[in-house]
Amino acid sequence: MDKLMGKLAKTVVGTAIIMATIVSFQPNQSMAEENIATLRGSPINVEEGPARMNKKDVRGLRASRSYPEQPPVIPHSIRGYQINTNTNKCLTCHNRKSIDKSQAVMVSVTHFIDRVGQVRASVSPRRYFCLQCHVQQDDIVPLIKNDFEDIDDVIGSINGSGAKQ
Repeated sequence: MDKLMGKLAKTVVGTAIIMATIVSFQPNQSMAEENIATLRGSPINVEEGPARMNKKDVRGLRASRSYPEQPPVIPHSIRGYQINTNTNKCLTCHNRKSIDKSQAVMVSVTHFIDRVGQVRASVSPRRYFCLQCHVQQDDIVPLIKNDFEDIDDVIGSINGSGAKQ
């Protein structure tokens, strides 16, 4: 019992020392004035209002991918779409039975494979919540330049034709 009380006392004292150090720490003036490159657009110690919402690109045109294996972005408005355990509004148009009528792109065949590799007749539960991977396309200017080149463009430049093959 004495050993336990000794360990407890050491823990309490150690915690008190750490807390006192944290509370007493005051950054010096040079740290607060140091310019750190960020994408915020304002100093880190200045609280801004909420960021403006981006204008949605709802022209219905599909954007090209920015990197290999990128999930496609959603080229239409999804405002009010209900996706929960009982309902998935996306599958009204994108499931196999509806694509002829809706003219929408069918979900990838990979979405029908469950976690043990079995092909299912319906969308796998692990691929059911579309917004985990897919986002709505926004009409914005990228914060940083993207140098991604599609494999067809790379092969075309190697072959000297400069065109897709």
